Amino acid sequence: MPKVVIVGSLALDDVKTPFGEAKSALGGSATFASLACSLFSEAGIVGVVGDDFPKEHLELFKSKGIDTSGIEIKSGEKTFHWEGEYSHDLNTAITKKTDLNVLETFNPKLSEEFRDADFLFLGNIDPELQLSVLSQMKKRPGLVIADTMNLWIDIKREKVLEVVKKVDLILMNDGEARQLFNTSNLVKAAKEILKLDSKIAIIKKGEHGCIMFSGGKHFACAGYPLENVKDPTGSGDSFGGSLIGYLAKTNDFNEENMRKALVYASCVASFNAEGFSVEKLKTLTMQDVESRYKEFEEFVKF
Repeated sequence: MPKVVIVGSLALDDVKTPFGEAKSALGGSATFASLACSLFSEAGIVGVVGDDFPKEHLELFKSKGIDTSGIEIKSGEKTFHWEGEYSHDLNTAITKKTDLNVLETFNPKLSEEFRDADFLFLGNIDPELQLSVLSQMKKRPGLVIADTMNLWIDIKREKVLEVVKKVDLILMNDGEARQLFNTSNLVKAAKEILKLDSKIAIIKKGEHGCIMFSGGKHFACAGYPLENVKDPTGSGDSFGGSLIGYLAKTNDFNEENMRKALVYASCVASFNAEGFSVEKLKTLTMQDVESRYKEFEEFVKF
């Protein structure tokens, strides 16, 4: 049985950046999150694809020890497809085209085994689906982390707020936090998150790292200074997957360990941005991650 169940999208992406492009590349929130999580803990993935989804991608998941029994393959249908482009501001993707395909009718159903998992990661799918998955768990998991995106805040704000209230930790970037709580001030946005029964508020800031607020304290994790950025797609999902993977491995949620978790997550996310699609996650090892973690320790000393 997987220690961490990850629910989200699997996709075939067309991505263009100032540094190159990729066609029909493996993508999706559950993809990046599960591959990142597998560096630290056993993961199980829940999602849906069409029969155009290359078998080599399923084999990649299995090669990383990821349980793929939760992936539904719909015969005669096509996989979710996203086409996007980045300018030199790599913090913002410009969506050119979205074909929901099988994702349009996605209604995740957890197996008996997955319903018993100790850790749950809800990728940035429809908040109503996130709530549905949470309600299927046999018992309250030791930790539930959810991600969201501006689309859901635009069209289902109240449901997003319900998710924030019901999970242990919500991940959002600075723009999403400002949008959800109608404020330009991230400290105020974090306080609003904490008011909604959250013990910790984490706000991602792209290449500038992230900040964590908890119990009247805050911690700022710098972004790793990358020289060779190729494609930031999936970096936020890699961050989330690494975060829950590390916390599942250590089973320690005190503030000191949460700080370590954020640095490990930032390390993995930075590697992800150095290649297109899952190019870097395919070959990334814990030795690579530990080496970059030590670099983080050095450049924040003063």
